[in-house]
Amino acid sequence: MEISLASPDITAKTPQMFSHVVFFWTDPDKPEAADAVIAAGNKFLKSIPGSTHFHIGKMAGSHRPVVDQSYQVGLNIGFTSKQAQDDYQAHPQHLEFVEQCMKSLVKKVLVYDFE
Repeated sequence: MEISLASPDITAKTPQMFSHVVFFWTDPDKPEAADAVIAAGNKFLKSIPGSTHFHIGKMAGSHRPVVDQSYQVGLNIGFTSKQAQDDYQAHPQHLEFVEQCMKSLVKKVLVYDFE
């Protein structure tokens, strides 16, 4: 059996990925707000074309002090590229989600985007 010690082909194109991670702090005067944001995310955001994965849910408690536990809802969407994420941002369903949730259910949002 022959084993090759040659370097891998670094010219081969690696698939691109773009991550869009959002944390929502919901209105504390509206106990149903977290569930409503999750329902709206599933209704409006999940089916927008261009994503490779979609996950929205409530903050998971942790005993680790390094884990932020101040938000109520997290959203994690993967895209094939930054352009796909840019298209998602302008999609009418995303704009509808923003209209329905941001004004009445959410007090603060923090977004992390990275390649």
